[in-house]
Amino acid sequence: MKQEEGNLGPLVLSVNTKTWSQMLKNDPLHKIKKRRLDIFDSLEAPVCEGEFNGILQMREEMIKLGSEDQEFDYKRGLQLVHLLLKFATAIADNDAIVAFENLTQLYRKVSLKGDSIQRVAAYFADGLAARLLTKESPSFEYIMKEPTPRDEFMAFIELYRISPLYQFAHFTANQAILEAFEGEQNNEVLHVVDFDLSHGLQWPSLIQSLSQIKNNTRPATLKIIGLCKTMEELDETEQRLANFAKSCGLDFVFDGLLQSSRPSDIRVGKNETIAVNLMFYLQTLNSTLDILELIKSISKLNPSILVVVENEAARNSRTFLSRFMESLHYFAALFDMLNDFMPSRSFERLSIEKNFLGKQIKRAMNCENESNFRHEKLETWKGRMERCGFRGINLSDRCLSQAKLLLQIKCHCSQLVDMGAGKGGFKVFEREGGRALSLGWQDKHLITASAWHCDR
Repeated sequence: MKQEEGNLGPLVLSVNTKTWSQMLKNDPLHKIKKRRLDIFDSLEAPVCEGEFNGILQMREEMIKLGSEDQEFDYKRGLQLVHLLLKFATAIADNDAIVAFENLTQLYRKVSLKGDSIQRVAAYFADGLAARLLTKESPSFEYIMKEPTPRDEFMAFIELYRISPLYQFAHFTANQAILEAFEGEQNNEVLHVVDFDLSHGLQWPSLIQSLSQIKNNTRPATLKIIGLCKTMEELDETEQRLANFAKSCGLDFVFDGLLQSSRPSDIRVGKNETIAVNLMFYLQTLNSTLDILELIKSISKLNPSILVVVENEAARNSRTFLSRFMESLHYFAALFDMLNDFMPSRSFERLSIEKNFLGKQIKRAMNCENESNFRHEKLETWKGRMERCGFRGINLSDRCLSQAKLLLQIKCHCSQLVDMGAGKGGFKVFEREGGRALSLGWQDKHLITASAWHCDR
């Protein structure tokens, strides 16, 4: 039976990506002229250092004249991976001569518009090339130039729209939070503490679901304490969510805080279901000590549920080569996914690769001592949570069914219902005896959601 994208049938949460688009249609961030530009047009050439100038010129040729619409070639893919590994090994060994030789070969073979391996290898080549330079170098600044916040956000929105990747994260977390509220029948207020509001993308579906509860079973009010980097983002997000909640007939309260605020600044009331949301937030903290201190501070709020969603990648290894290999494996899966979801020449695909994934790749290769790359696997997060007095909560059958149905809807492929079988495509994995769900591409875990309760 054909499913409409805006309806998950009997499940509580709805998969309604149009809702978010409607909410944002008047947002200044989205008032962008529809121009079809080549997003890889060359920038004005910087002043380069010595022998690196020739390599940058070769890179420019790769950007301008990169081959398009090539079919995947297994042999070529192996050659590129081999070259990348040799390049990374030379960097780890401080062997500049071998590094330059392999970088030269890479820029001759990679392409921003070729097959998925050529594309991902192009961004790794850039990230590794930047390691040959000092951060004060004009060439470093040229290679590592980041997209504007608007371009990065628009690329993320496009990825959110076309794939189930981040929708899986939001809907799984929301379902767990909703069930925690349903389990506390005497409470009329669901109080969510969101440590990274991120424009409020996660909350429209929860607002819809709570409005149904209010209409059908009991009074319900949603109160969100949201932390953001800027007051401007807080104000814009509050207005959007408040307007949407009003259109759904849901009582809604919003309290915005800057991310410089401490958990001790958060105030909770009596007879509220407290849900703490850590959506890709722990990875942004600078140290393990900071992570443990945050989790201990959260325990003082005595939440009914703490939801943790993180990228499933061990990219915090002490050795550069280990981090490189894990990153290559992780991002290769994402680029392969895009190849199945979007045409090769798609402007939106090129934007996702350049302004979102490409930025992450280059930073991952150059930011050992910076935040935003504390990507760990579930086992590591589990140990830290338990050290701070939290125990895992089983995610319900509804969470699993919702995730599977989401993949059916987004992938338009009925055989994905059996997520444990087959080769290729997205899969959902139950882990830790049902206390965690991971979304993977083929057999590579990409995102993991888990729920926790303070064992006090």
